[in-house]
Amino acid sequence: MENMDYTKINAQTIDSWIEDGWMWGKPISHEEFVRTQNGDYAIKLTPTKNVPKDWLGNLSGKKVLGLACGGGQQMPVFTAAGAECTVLDYSEKQLEAERMVAKREGYRINIIHADMAKPLPFEANCFDIIFHPVSNCYVEEVRPIWHECYRVLRKGGILMSGLDIGINYIFDLGERVLTNTLPFNPLKNEEHLRQMQESNGGIQFSHTIEEQINGQLEAGFTLTNLYDDTNGFGNLHEHNVASYVATRCVK
Repeated sequence: MENMDYTKINAQTIDSWIEDGWMWGKPISHEEFVRTQNGDYAIKLTPTKNVPKDWLGNLSGKKVLGLACGGGQQMPVFTAAGAECTVLDYSEKQLEAERMVAKREGYRINIIHADMAKPLPFEANCFDIIFHPVSNCYVEEVRPIWHECYRVLRKGGILMSGLDIGINYIFDLGERVLTNTLPFNPLKNEEHLRQMQESNGGIQFSHTIEEQINGQLEAGFTLTNLYDDTNGFGNLHEHNVASYVATRCVK
């Protein structure tokens, strides 16, 4: 299992989700783009809560990297607010959505088909903002990602991340029976792999707050803000159990 090309599996899985109407694969409308140009916009790192606008600041002229951020949802918002955007994703369908919105609205965006778990294909100190919605649950090791983010950000640059904190992987699909022991890793646990295959979930991994938030600090970042969020639906959401944390860090 450890030799499995899980990145390829995940890219194919996400493409299939988009074909089935996945909420994170639906690009924004022209009307939403125009509203953003007029200063009326919202953007998410996690399922339900909007990122506070004071996390973003003045976006005009800022160089933004959308890390694992395809889908035509967040990057068009940054662009409409005046930023110069690059998006990196390994899902071709997510990148197709970016191309579609950019063509429809007449703007340029640098589109990179790549795996965020590998060294990022950028020079050091070249971005002002990295926007990284919930996605590192599809990566086995997250600490290298934080080091790469630190490398490509300029001094004073901002990293905003949505982080799955692992609770979702404890329960069965109905979120009622505590089923699994963490860490959840289908590359090392056959039962975890079976669950992922039966649910068409790709290959996902649980990560601790230590790996994620302390991993950001170990890379050199300073944590300035955070908030938690729920799944947006399901039993855990109905009981207001937080499954995600969003963080804002500065280099």
